[in-house]
Parts: sequence; structure tokens; C-alpha cells
Amino acid sequence: MRRSYNALIIILAAISIILSMLDINGIISIVQKPYIYVDASIWLVFVFDYFYGLMAAKDKRFYFRTHIWDLLAIIPLNALFSFFRFNRIFKLVSMQRILLVFRFARLAGIIGKLQLKLKTFLKTNNIVYLFYVCGLMLLVSSFIYSLSEHVSLGNAFWWALATVSTVGYGDISPHTFMGRFAAALLMILGVGFIGMLTSTLTKFFTEEHKKSEFAQIMHALHKLERQNEELSTRISALEQQLHKNEREKNKD
Repeated sequence: MRRSYNALIIILAAISIILSMLDINGIISIVQKPYIYVDASIWLVFVFDYFYGLMAAKDKRFYFRTHIWDLLAIIPLNALFSFFRFNRIFKLVSMQRILLVFRFARLAGIIGKLQLKLKTFLKTNNIVYLFYVCGLMLLVSSFIYSLSEHVSLGNAFWWALATVSTVGYGDISPHTFMGRFAAALLMILGVGFIGMLTSTLTKFFTEEHKKSEFAQIMHALHKLERQNEELSTRISALEQQLHKNEREKNKD
């Protein structure tokens, strides 16, 4: 049940951000039907999620401190800006972009909910160190490519991402020795990263499945223990009643 609920929250946050990005690009208008109803419904779900968690939390101060992103995600900026007429102050800043930043807070809040799972995943096969190595290699290769091929750092980083992911669009290709050397390193790293990631995902979900089965077995065992305790209590009560009845018969 908890997994399904978290999956629902993630999907709703992704839909909210997609709607905001489409609105910024002028593809849709989020203040018109039916998008305004969809956005309002998602907002209500996040409001319920935050305040339900706050009411259920034993330490409400701790909950408040650790769920700042969730709180930011439910601030009704549209209503506040309209009520206080802040939109006049922020004429130079796109209101849609401000709203998009706050909607991204929903994803940050979701990361907080899945923090334990993320830590477990990063510890599986010590893949966290592979992420560090890949990030460092991306930056180093981008700098090497930018200097050797005389392209902008942005284009070099785009090329590095396309190469390490083994996509390789071919829109940018190396012509110098150092550029091709960086490309070879990234291609080898990309193949190794994908293989390691696949192995880690398989191991992670296998262990999670085992944990789930173990939790079910332990729950069943605890249930049996409670039933045995109840039966023992009833048997003891019956034995006491029998002894009492025997004593009464002996007296008669």
C-alpha cells in the first residue's frame, strides 16, 4: 500500500512539472480548462499528503524541519500573487518560471520520502563511487574536448553526455588525437557504467523482494505467536475452571 501511494505521488509530481513546462513554452495554458482542474487536483493531493503526515507525526517539529520542500510545494503562489498584486513587482520575471521552481520542490520532497531507498540503492555494489567517477570523467573529458577541438564548454559537455550514454548522435565528433582519446575513455566508461547499473538494479530489486518476503514471514510468525498466546491463555483459564469445578464437587 505504501509503495503504491509513493508511486502515485511521484507520478503526480511529474505531471505537475510537465504541465508547467508546457505552459512556459506556450503549448498549453495551465489557467484554462481542463488543465487548471488537473493542476488544482494535484495540489490538493499534496496538501493532504503534507498535513496528514504532520498530524500523524509524533515529533511535529522534526517533521516540519525535514519536510520544508513539501511545504514549499503546496504554497498557493497563484492566489498569493493575485491577492497581494505581487505580479506588478515581478514584471521582469516570468511568473510561470517562478511557479515552475516551486513545483520542482515537489520532486525534492519525493526524494526526501525515498531517501532510505536511495541510500540503500547507492550502497548496493558501492555504485555511489561509480557515479562519482563518471561525474569526474564527464567534466575532465568535456574540458579536454573543449580545449582540443576548440568548441564551447556547453557543446563539449553535450558531446560527453551523448558519448558516455552510448547514444552518439554524431552531430559533434572529435578530429584531434586528444579529442578521440577522450571519446574512447568515455565509450569504455559508458559501456561499463550501463553494465554495472543493470547489475546493481537487478541486485537491488532482488534484495528488496527478499526483504518483503522476509517481512511477510515475520508478520505471519508474530501472528502465530499471538494466536498461541491467546490459546495458552484460554487453556489456562479452562484448566482453572476445571480445577474449580472439581474442588466444588469434592466439597459436595
